[in-house]
Amino acid sequence: MNAQTTENTPKITRETKNKIRVDFERTSLWTRIRLKFLTANAFGKAIWFLFRLILLFGISYVILQPFYSKIASSFMSREDFVDVTVKLIPKHPTLDTYKAIIEESGFFEALLNTTVLSVTTALIQTFICSLIAYGFAKYKFKGAKLLFGLVLLTMIVPHDTLHLSLYMKFRYFDIGIGKFGILSFLGGGLIPGLKLIDITSISLINSYWPLILLSLGGLAFKNGLYIFMLRQFFRGVPDELEESAYIDGYGPFKTFFKIILPISVPMMITVFLFAFSWQWTDNFYVDTFFNDKGPKLLPDIIMIPKQLDTDYAGKTLFETAIRNTAGIMILSPLIVVYLFCQRYLVEGIERSGIVG
Repeated sequence: MNAQTTENTPKITRETKNKIRVDFERTSLWTRIRLKFLTANAFGKAIWFLFRLILLFGISYVILQPFYSKIASSFMSREDFVDVTVKLIPKHPTLDTYKAIIEESGFFEALLNTTVLSVTTALIQTFICSLIAYGFAKYKFKGAKLLFGLVLLTMIVPHDTLHLSLYMKFRYFDIGIGKFGILSFLGGGLIPGLKLIDITSISLINSYWPLILLSLGGLAFKNGLYIFMLRQFFRGVPDELEESAYIDGYGPFKTFFKIILPISVPMMITVFLFAFSWQWTDNFYVDTFFNDKGPKLLPDIIMIPKQLDTDYAGKTLFETAIRNTAGIMILSPLIVVYLFCQRYLVEGIERSGIVG
């Protein structure tokens, strides 16, 4: 029955399609418009298109409106904050807020210091986390699951609980534990009567060393996440590559540097961008290891410049706008970096295996 039905069904050939198109084009314009647009199917598609368009605009407005309002307020003058007719477009646009933050808050000095710190720690964290993740992904040893569980634990423990212990460790820094540290030993803290130096600890507060040392140990902010991402990526690397390298006489480290790292560049760029961004906007470690005597960093520019007179009726709104302006200036370099590196970021996240 099905075969007979198939045989009786007329075949639509190219000539038939051309004839239908020619006949359609020969009809009047109104008839073509009516057949193409004034139908139930066309109305349904139009309504669905308009619904999606309105929904898209609505979601975009909800997401972008706070950002636009902050950007617009950064260009407003004092008069705009007490003018009830001013909403999102300033009547008296000015750059005085940006000028005051640059001149009085030391923006460019903070920008340079933060760039040096963020790039240095991000490079160290990317390499160290890659090395650790490669070991977890490709080598089996006793206690591997326990150690990796501890790595994941660093992602769960709130950093605020470590605030005091981190400060005390680097305020009275010594290589070792308690009186068994090297400086304590040389300073006579371990063996009575032995005193080669006059110090038993050194202070690393107000320097980059605490963050550098934490990065070298794979214990800096979000390093557990980086190790997890890189481990997932390295597990997907074929073992045949390493076996071929071993046959050629490569050792584990030479294989890692010559074979694994070159094919891991997109993933490492992703980790670098994460580490750079989190260090750039970090407040926890900056507040822990730096005070007023330390180098000026970008979080320090969130202040009210004295040259901006805020003592008037719109004081609260004006001061909020100043802080928002400082936040915009802090985030602007990250936006530029993202625009140039978004392809590597998306590619690295896809290869990490943590999405899907």
